[in-house]
Amino acid sequence: MRIRMKVSISGTRNGKSWPERGGTVELPDDEARQMVAAGLAEDHDGEDDGEENAANPGEPEKATGRRKPMTKSATEK
Repeated sequence: MRIRMKVSISGTRNGKSWPERGGTVELPDDEARQMVAAGLAEDHDGEDDGEENAANPGEPEKATGRRKPMTKSATEK
């Protein structure tokens, strides 16, 4: 089953680096389904983009803002 990566994964699989975010890879069906269920990849739907690891990152991920801790200052106590 061919999947498109939704995230970047460091390291290797069977001696090859994982494709970058947006790249595609062919995996055994059970492993591919686990990656999709975990939200790491999406089914590639059999689209032929002509390249093994063609980049199509789509919309970049957005970081969420940090909240400031709710503490009272020394004058408010």
